[in-house]
Amino acid sequence: QLQLVESGGGLVQSGGSLRLSCTASGFTLDHFVISWFRQAPGKGREGVSCISGSGVGTEYTDSVKGRFTISRDFAKNTISLEMTSLKPEDTAIYYCAAGVPIPSIQAMCSLTTSDYDYWGQGTQVTVSS
Repeated sequence: QLQLVESGGGLVQSGGSLRLSCTASGFTLDHFVISWFRQAPGKGREGVSCISGSGVGTEYTDSVKGRFTISRDFAKNTISLEMTSLKPEDTAIYYCAAGVPIPSIQAMCSLTTSDYDYWGQGTQVTVSS
């Protein structure tokens, strides 16, 4: 089964940066749509960013536009989320999620939770003021 592993979370001061990574050892993520979601205590999961199977299409929730950048390195079988200008409201557990490949939408992605089939364990991001 496909198992996702996130890394890169930690404690950072407001205005700082972190880079999160998502990979699946022994399983190729090529063609899967990949998304980052986050969940703060007492709140539902929020879609942060996604990248299409081909790597062409990306989406960002409004609150992170201009600050976060998602990318995928097919050679390294890794998806990254570079987060800059972090704010306390970015504090949450960040999850990597993968959706099964769909040939007709390889250039598109969505931030809908139900579109994803596999989830990582999450990595904590804490931004202090």
